[in-house]
Amino acid sequence: MSPLTSPLHDRHVAAGAKLADFSGWSMPIEYAGGGVLAEHAAVREGVGLFDVSHLGTGTVRGPGAAEFVNRCLTNDLGRIGPGQAQYTLCCQDDGGVVDDLIVYLHGPDDVLLVPNAANAAEVLGRLADAAPSGITVENRHADVAVLAVQGPRALQVLELLGLPGELAYMSFVTGTGGGAEVTVCRTGYTGEHGYELLVAADRAAEMWDALLEAGEPEGIRLCGLGARDTLRTEMGYPLHGHELSREISPVQARAGWAVGWKKPAFWGREALLAEKEAGPARLLWGLKAGGRQSPRPGMSVLGPDGAVIGSVTSGTFSPSLRVGIGLALLDTASGVAEGDELSVDVRGRVLPVEVVKPPFVESHVR
Repeated sequence: MSPLTSPLHDRHVAAGAKLADFSGWSMPIEYAGGGVLAEHAAVREGVGLFDVSHLGTGTVRGPGAAEFVNRCLTNDLGRIGPGQAQYTLCCQDDGGVVDDLIVYLHGPDDVLLVPNAANAAEVLGRLADAAPSGITVENRHADVAVLAVQGPRALQVLELLGLPGELAYMSFVTGTGGGAEVTVCRTGYTGEHGYELLVAADRAAEMWDALLEAGEPEGIRLCGLGARDTLRTEMGYPLHGHELSREISPVQARAGWAVGWKKPAFWGREALLAEKEAGPARLLWGLKAGGRQSPRPGMSVLGPDGAVIGSVTSGTFSPSLRVGIGLALLDTASGVAEGDELSVDVRGRVLPVEVVKPPFVESHVR
């Protein structure tokens, strides 16, 4: 089956993007004229523009919609109000993570969800199956495009386009810019000041062109999913299927902060409370190499005695630090602590690494 394409596919082809299948979508990995390193630097030092329309979108509406969602997903929607967003998790009964997603609270009867591409239908399907009479769950994946403007100059780009940008972190408003209505969200996946823009799919190309034109004085650069991955890894942000999965719980992934432990109900509650009380058998850590060689997913992590004590979940060359970095699930019984010296088995060769607690670089999200 052919991969799905973004509403901006033609723009990516015209810009010389290297395209690859990502969760069933043909998406840009990097663009001609710079590649991942230049795109990464643009976000850390200036501003970058990403197409992340592969992300899912769905609505939950009807009397008590927010209360219903709060009974299903892990985080506590009671902590936020209308116009605010929240990171949360959809878990199985055993505590495994079906997906991590962002919830946008419009009001008590209107919630917008942005799950990951591969899991959008599953998350929305589970909610639809559990929804009481009067609450409707609608998959809007094909109707909504998601663009990300990230970096220290992101605010200036939005202001040049006439979009509202002076927002508190994890809040959102609806405005007009580039000839289209757009929901401006102070969210992102890079560790930099930035925004995610939700716009109707049939207006995405106009918005894309308008952002590039407005951002030209700020040196805006097109960025692909390659830079998105190096940026998020430097921050220690999880990627579903790597640091979170149906086999990796939020307790193991250090995502317990996204669980409303005092809530009376959410999917996976009993299993997660039991794991939290007993302590997880493995825990997520960062690994930092001394040189350019990088740990890669699936590689074994070895203790000082050479015994396998875990596995790498993500790894890359850090453009900011100029060394290899990775994330790994390590056995808690090994007694691993920050600052310990371990090694990674790189196809039979030993790569020395230091255990660190992410982020690897300073976050500029405020």
